[in-house]
Amino acid sequence: MKVVAIVQARMGSSRLPGKVLREISGQPLISVLMKRLARSRRLHEVVVAIPDGPADDVLSRFLDVNGYKVFRGSEHDVLNRYFEAAKRYEADVVVRVTGDCPFIDPAVVDTVIDRFVSCGADYASNVAPPTFPDGLDVEVFGFSSLQRAHLEATELTQREHVTPYLRKTGLFKTVNVSNECDHSAERWTVDEVGDLQVADAILAQLGPDIDFTWRDILQLKTGRPELFQSNSGIERNEGLIMSSGQKLWKRAKEVIPGGNMLLSKRAEMFLPGRWPAYFSKAKGHTVWDLDGNMYIDTCLFGVGTNTLGYGHPEVDAAVMAVVADGNMSTLNAPEEVYLAERLIDLHPWADMARFCRSGGEVNAVAIRIARAASGRDKVAFCGYHGWHDWYLAANLGNDRALAGHLLPGLEPRGVPQELRGSIRPFSYNSIAEFDEAVSDPEVGVIFMEVSRNSGPQEGFLEHIRYVASQKNLVLIFDECTSGFRQSFGGLHKVYGVEPDMATFGKTIGNGYAVTAVIGRRAIMEAAQSTFISSTFWTERIGSAAALKTLEVMERERSWEIITATGLDVQRRWQQLADDYGLVIDHWGLPSLCGFTVRSENALSYKTLITQEMLAKGYLAGNSIYSSIVHTPDVIETFFEKLAPVFRLIKECEDGRNIMDLLDGPIADSGFKRLN
Repeated sequence: MKVVAIVQARMGSSRLPGKVLREISGQPLISVLMKRLARSRRLHEVVVAIPDGPADDVLSRFLDVNGYKVFRGSEHDVLNRYFEAAKRYEADVVVRVTGDCPFIDPAVVDTVIDRFVSCGADYASNVAPPTFPDGLDVEVFGFSSLQRAHLEATELTQREHVTPYLRKTGLFKTVNVSNECDHSAERWTVDEVGDLQVADAILAQLGPDIDFTWRDILQLKTGRPELFQSNSGIERNEGLIMSSGQKLWKRAKEVIPGGNMLLSKRAEMFLPGRWPAYFSKAKGHTVWDLDGNMYIDTCLFGVGTNTLGYGHPEVDAAVMAVVADGNMSTLNAPEEVYLAERLIDLHPWADMARFCRSGGEVNAVAIRIARAASGRDKVAFCGYHGWHDWYLAANLGNDRALAGHLLPGLEPRGVPQELRGSIRPFSYNSIAEFDEAVSDPEVGVIFMEVSRNSGPQEGFLEHIRYVASQKNLVLIFDECTSGFRQSFGGLHKVYGVEPDMATFGKTIGNGYAVTAVIGRRAIMEAAQSTFISSTFWTERIGSAAALKTLEVMERERSWEIITATGLDVQRRWQQLADDYGLVIDHWGLPSLCGFTVRSENALSYKTLITQEMLAKGYLAGNSIYSSIVHTPDVIETFFEKLAPVFRLIKECEDGRNIMDLLDGPIADSGFKRLN
C-alpha cells in the first residue's frame, strides 16, 4: 500500500501572495513544511501539487532545484489536480496537506494514517471536528474514494476545496482523530501577515532544528504568549467562508490606508465582513464580483457616475477609438475644445471652461480661480465639496458656537491650522446664516450645492444671487453631483438662478474620469494670473467619453428618465413604510434618493437591508442612484424582494432584537452634510 502525501500549494494566495516562498526565520515556508513531512514514518512519497499557470513557474523552479517532486494541474479545479497527481504517482492512499502549514507535525500525520488503516475508513482526518491547532490539519483518503469524488462532485466548492464531497455527502465511511484537549483555537497556519509574524517568531525560538513537536509550540506559547498576539483576532478557517472580495479587502487594508481611495466605497459602509468589495465586470445594471456572482446594482451605481448604465456601448466605443488612436501626445487633444464649447452652449451665461479628472480637484481649481478673481481669501460655503484643505478647514474651529456647523466624520488632521477661519459655513435654506457668513468683508466667494437633500425654499437661491451681485462675490454652484440629473445641464437651470461659476463631474463621463469648471469670462481669465496645471488633465479619454455621453443623454433625455425612476422609487418606499406602519424620512434628489427609518436602530436597519438583499442578488441599501437601465421591470422585481425586509424591520420595531437578525457588525455611518 503506497501512501503519498500531496501538498497543495500556489503563489496566488488572495490574502498573502507568494506566502509559500516567504521566509520564516530565514527559511522558505514550504521548505520548513517539506522537511517536517519527511520525518513521517508512514509516508512513502511527498509531492507538491501546484497550478500550471505562469504565476507558479517560480514555485516550480524552486521545488525542482531543491529536489522536491512537483505535479502541475488545474488552478481552480483542485480536486482534479489531486486526482491526476495521485494517479501519476500511483498512490493507494492520499494524505492531503496544505502548503500554508509549516509546522505540520509528522507524528500527527502518522496517527491519522494509522486510524484510517485500522478503521478501514474511506476518509480520516483531525478536522471534523477540529481539536488540534489550526496548522496541523491532516486528511487521509483512499485513491478509489478520491476517484469517485472526482467523477461525481459537481459543485464549485467541492472542486475547489477537494474533500467536501468526501466529508459531507454521507456516501463514505469517515473517522476523526481527536486530541484529549481542545486546542483548535490556536492558530499556526499562515494566511495573513500576522500569521507570518507568528510563524517567524516560533521558528526563531525553536529552530533552526525543525524536529520540535506541536506540544513544544504549545509550551512556547505558555512561556511567551506575546509572540502569538499578531494573529490572535483571526478565526479558524476564515478563508473558507470569506469571498474572494472579502479576502482582498482585508489584504488591501494592510497596504492601502483605509483600504481604497473613496470613503463611500469602503466595505464597512455597507456590510462589514461580508460585502463583496470588488468587481470583475460591470455591464448595464449588473455587477459581477471576483467569484463570478452577479448582482443587480440598486445602490450607489458607481457613486452616481453611470446614469446611462455600466459599459454603455456607444460611450465605450468612443473611448476605445481614442485608445486605438492614442490617448496622450506632446500635442493637445482636440476633444477638450469641443467639450468646452458644448458645455458653454448648454449654459449660455458661461464663456469659458477648464477640465480636471476628479470632483475634489475641480472644486479646488474653482476656488483658486474665484479667489484670484475676487481678490479676497475667505469662502462662505454650504454642502459637501471634497477633501482638499480649503474645505476641511471648516473643521478646524474649536468654538462651541460652531458645533452645529462642523462636519462629523471628516477629520481635519493635516490641514494647516493657519487656515482656521478661512471658510465660513452656513446651513441650507437659512438666509440668516448665509447673511452672517458673508457679512465678513474678507469673504469673496460663495460655494454651494444647488440642492442635495431637499429643495430650496422660495427666495433662498434668489437671495444668494442678489447678495453675491451686490457685494461683488463670486457665486459657485457645485454641480458635481447634481448636474445632468434633472435637466440637460446644471440643476440651477431648473430654478432659474445663474451662478458665476459651476463645477461638473460624475455624470458627464458615464464612468470615465472627467470633471469641468465653467464660468464667466471675467472670472475664468483669472486662472491666467495664478498657476493651475496638470499633465493628466490633458489626456484624451475623459473628454471623448464626455462628448459621447452628452450626445446619448440628449437623445435619450436621460435626466427625465432617471428623475421619473427616482420619484417612483420614493413612492414605493413610502408605500412599503405605510403598509408596515413605519415612519421614514426621505432625502436626496429624485435620481439619487434615500430614506431613513425614524428609529434609534436606523443604521442597523440599513445594514439589514443590505444583508438580506445581497443574499437575493442585489447591491442595495437605503438609497438608490438611478440609471436609465433601472427599467420599470427591474424596479418592480426589486421591491418584491424588498418587501419582506420591511416586514422584518417592523418586527424589530415591535420588539424583536435586530442583532439576532444581523450576521455581523452594523455598517459604519458616513459624514454629515450642511444641506
